[in-house]
Amino acid sequence: MRLAVLDAGSNSVHLLISEVAGGVPLPAHSLKDRVHLAEHVTRDGTVPPEGARRLAGAVARAREQAARWGCDRLFAYATAVVRDAANRDEVLATVRAESGMRLAVLPGEVEAELTFLAARRWTGLQAGPMALLDIGGGSLEVAFGRGARPDFAFSLPLGAGRLTREFLPGDGPPDREVLREMRHYVRESLKDVAARVRWEQPRTVVATSRTFQQLARLCGAAPGRDGPFVARHLARRDLKRAVRQLAALPPDERAALPGISAARCRQAPAGAIVAHQAMKAMGIDRVTVCPWALREGVLLRHLEHGSHDWWPGAVLRHGTSAARTRPGGGAASRLPHRPPPDRAPAD
Repeated sequence: MRLAVLDAGSNSVHLLISEVAGGVPLPAHSLKDRVHLAEHVTRDGTVPPEGARRLAGAVARAREQAARWGCDRLFAYATAVVRDAANRDEVLATVRAESGMRLAVLPGEVEAELTFLAARRWTGLQAGPMALLDIGGGSLEVAFGRGARPDFAFSLPLGAGRLTREFLPGDGPPDREVLREMRHYVRESLKDVAARVRWEQPRTVVATSRTFQQLARLCGAAPGRDGPFVARHLARRDLKRAVRQLAALPPDERAALPGISAARCRQAPAGAIVAHQAMKAMGIDRVTVCPWALREGVLLRHLEHGSHDWWPGAVLRHGTSAARTRPGGGAASRLPHRPPPDRAPAD
């Protein structure tokens, strides 16, 4: 069985195609189309028409790839940047009209629950009572649980991209007073959730998301080329030094640091501050960085449930997605179940 997840996020549209073996989704192909949607959001939270069209184009290209690879199911969703947009319905309508794809909009708490499921499956029950932290472009997800599903899950408007737009819109090193204001805002926003996590006293804290992966690399964790099975951790004391390091540099110089990509260099200080303040408020000294997150959680939920009745949106199937009428044109021909031989089976 071949399954695909299309994640329309703040920075990119990410398509993950997985082969299912023994009930485990194994990555077969990954496609990332950078649209930087969050950078186009206006101060009142509106996604302008050009941003919506760029998103639609990326979704259309990802959909074509999923059909090209003969995916049995395609789950497509948008995260906080669309979920919280002032003109969300218009953005979704543009995407559907220009790509033929209906994006599901998952509540933040559902994102946290699915990400917790993925992290639990990765770490196993030996992790014991487990807390989850996930920093996205628009929100911070927090969850805690003792079993396969979380006992509670929260979503807070503390995404790295969102805070960068609100507090750090310039291109130079951030002003110290502005950083102080951001830290205070993050602490106040975290207060109640952090108290709940401290009370539960988790044995293991798992961090997912590209933000945590890059921060861990900056603080000395193994690079991605070493593979997903290398243990990676991030200590709060190292993260505190990383916050100072990132805040002292303009964005272009941050991109030269280990792990910090050019696509995320502007929001790296905000992401680091959220991570550090969350760990400090929750009494966490170290997190384990997990390569599985929301996309894998969607696939695992589908495999465990045995159907997609739980999914809040449309699910495309192989043949259905490939044979539909393309926007502005005739019917697309049925594409081969396997990719052409000149394409590598994996990134």
